Amino acid sequence: MSIAVRITSLCTEPEFFLQQHSHLSQVVSATPSLSVNSNQTSEVFSPIHHSQEASGPGYQMVQVCAHYEGSIQELRKELNQQVKNTATLSVHVVQEELYTSAKKLIVLDVDSTLIREEVIDELARHAGKAEHVQYITERAMNGHLVFEESLKERVKALAGVSVEAIEQVTHQLTLSPGVLRLIDSLHSKGHKIAAVSGGFIQILRPLSQRIGLDNAQANTLEIVHETLTGKVVGEVVTPETKRLYLQKWAAEENVSLSHVVAIGDGANDILMLEEAALGIAFCAKPSLQLASDVQLNFLRLDAVQHFMGL
Repeated sequence: MSIAVRITSLCTEPEFFLQQHSHLSQVVSATPSLSVNSNQTSEVFSPIHHSQEASGPGYQMVQVCAHYEGSIQELRKELNQQVKNTATLSVHVVQEELYTSAKKLIVLDVDSTLIREEVIDELARHAGKAEHVQYITERAMNGHLVFEESLKERVKALAGVSVEAIEQVTHQLTLSPGVLRLIDSLHSKGHKIAAVSGGFIQILRPLSQRIGLDNAQANTLEIVHETLTGKVVGEVVTPETKRLYLQKWAAEENVSLSHVVAIGDGANDILMLEEAALGIAFCAKPSLQLASDVQLNFLRLDAVQHFMGL
């Protein structure tokens, strides 16, 4: 079976930009059953500084089109084996079909992906229980706890926090670098972008409206007399729920699952990434790195454009 692919290398160290071209050529040439059908293309992107976003580094992208006799899983394994001892070279493989699809859907996790914060940790500061909640969050994101149970325990710690704290946290959130550029680029080409979160809709909804997401879903905090009760109401967004919303939005937008990209950072994103045609681990925990198709390990969310032809 022959598949058309694009092989992309990203580098954030300017002193290695010149070597990046030759390193990628060497890796590609040494890969059995891989034939290159285009010259390398490359582009350097400047560091990003935006008032609503965290700062992100500059980087160089080098890409080549090729055909491979075998499966994409086999090719990824072969290339990763070749570059595992080369710290400055990352190699990512995506099938050509995703680049050329007329309409795509991108589904993002929120905490530590769309934004840099973990919202529940920020709310916990207002309850004076930041360390306790952060410890549970870290264990949950690494897959050491059942997500739904860990969520209930963390939300319980928020009992007594006023709704003013929600408003304060919402206004203090920092977007991941490149988010706004990514959203604009997707919309300009007719694609859709959505976010699903194990966090809270009271924070995600206004954020979604402000930055122009097409869909958003999260848990609902129970509020009585302008105060958090320490409970969530309605549907709990679990890892399985994230997967189902990805399916739902793809169906509503008439986008094939073979043209869907999912991006996350923690263990609760595994099912969502596995459901998508391309699962991207963004500055992610080890458990998600292992389950993903592509790993983006520096803070430039707009760099995912190189994996989907934007």
